[in-house]
Amino acid sequence: MKSRVILFFMIIICFILQTTVLHLFSVGSITPNLLLILCVSMGLMRGRKSGMWTGFFCGLLIDLFYGSLFGFYALIYMYAGFFSGYAFRIYYDDDIKVPMLLTAVMDLLYNLAVYILQFLLRGRIGLFTYLYRIIIPEIVYTVFLTVIVYKIFYFINRRFMTPARKESESIWVLK
Repeated sequence: MKSRVILFFMIIICFILQTTVLHLFSVGSITPNLLLILCVSMGLMRGRKSGMWTGFFCGLLIDLFYGSLFGFYALIYMYAGFFSGYAFRIYYDDDIKVPMLLTAVMDLLYNLAVYILQFLLRGRIGLFTYLYRIIIPEIVYTVFLTVIVYKIFYFINRRFMTPARKESESIWVLK
C-alpha cells in the first residue's frame, strides 16, 4: 500500500512538473517527456504490471487535462510502461544505459503513434518534417533529462518502495 501511495504522488508531481516547470525550459517549443521517463523507470524497476498501471494513470491525467480523444494518451503510456517492464528481469536497474535506451525507443514509438493517429489520419503527411523538427529533438532532450531524473526515481524506489532486487530474481541465475 505504501508503494502505491508513493507512486501516486510521483505521478502527480511529475505531471505538475511537466505541465508547468518544464515549459520554462523548452528549447524551440520542445519539452522533455517526464511522464514517459516515469513510466519507463517504473517498468524497468518494478516490472510490467507496475509500468503498465503507471503509464495508464500518467496518460489518463494528460487525457483529462489536455487530450482531445479520451483514452488516447492513457493507451500509449500504458503500452510504454508495459513494454519497458520486459527489461525488469533481464537487466539490473542500477545501470543508466538501459533506461536511456528504453526511454529513447519508447519516446520514438510514442511520437510516431501521436503522429500517425493525430496528424496522418487528418491528411498531414509531413513525416520527415515532424521527425527532424519534433521527434528527434524531443528524444535527445528526454534522454538528457533521463540521466538526471532516473537517479532520483531509482533512489525513491530503493529507499521507499521496494527492497533491493535479489540476484535470484534474475533470469540468468540458475536456482
